[in-house]
Amino acid sequence: MRTDLTAALLFFASSIRTAVAGNVTALGGTWTSKSDTVVTGPDFYDPVGERFLEPRLPGTSFSFTNDGYFEEAIYTVVGNPTKPECPTALIIWQHGTYTLYDNGSMVLFPYESDGRKLWSDPCNSKTSIYTRYNQTELYRSWEIVLDDYRGQYRLNLFKFDGAPMNPLYLTYNPPQMLPTTTINPIQSATPTSTTAAKIKRSLMGLQASLPDATTNLDFWWYTAAGMTLVGGVGWYFV
Repeated sequence: MRTDLTAALLFFASSIRTAVAGNVTALGGTWTSKSDTVVTGPDFYDPVGERFLEPRLPGTSFSFTNDGYFEEAIYTVVGNPTKPECPTALIIWQHGTYTLYDNGSMVLFPYESDGRKLWSDPCNSKTSIYTRYNQTELYRSWEIVLDDYRGQYRLNLFKFDGAPMNPLYLTYNPPQMLPTTTINPIQSATPTSTTAAKIKRSLMGLQASLPDATTNLDFWWYTAAGMTLVGGVGWYFV
C-alpha cells in the first residue's frame, strides 16, 4: 500500500504548476529552525546504540547534499492546557534520497528500514513507544532567500497544499549528516509483529533492539497519508 501512496505522491508532484524561485544559494547544507537546538547527524540520533539524544528545545532540521541525499530530524512537544504537567512529545528521524522537479516541487524518499520514531505520553504511559518510521514527503515548492534580520540564508518549504512550514536557516555547509547509505538494512522492512515494544522513558538510555510497529500504528500511518493526498490533514512543525 505504501508503494501505491508513493506513486500517488509522484503523480501529484508532476501535476503541480508553480514558479521555480530564483534561489540565492544551493540547497546543500544543514538547515535548522530558529530554536537552533535540533540538528541532524550524530548529535540527534545514534543508529548503533538505537537511541535518540534529546535536544534542549523542540525544533526541526533538514540536511541536503547537492547530489541528492537528505536527512530529517524533528522534535515536537505538545502542551496540555488542562494538565500542564502532561505534555506529549514526538521525535522523528529519517534519511534517504530526494528529487527536485522542474515545476518547483520536491519529494523526499526515505530508506524504508532506517527511519525511527519515539512517542512519549508520560501521564498515560510509563513507557515510550519506539518504532520504525517511513514517510515519503511532498513539498509543493521551496525557495532560499537571504534573511535580512538574521543575516543567514533561509530555506522556505511549502507543504503539499502550499501552506508554509516554519523557516529553516543554514547552519552548516557542508552538511552535518550520518552516512547517506542505508544504515540498518533488513531483509523485509515491513513490520510483522502485532506488539509494539515499550522502551523506558529515558531518551538517553534507549539500548534495546528495535521493535516492529503495531498494526494500529500502521493503520494511522495509512490514514494520515491518505488524508494528506486529498488535502485533509497537514503537519506544521516547529
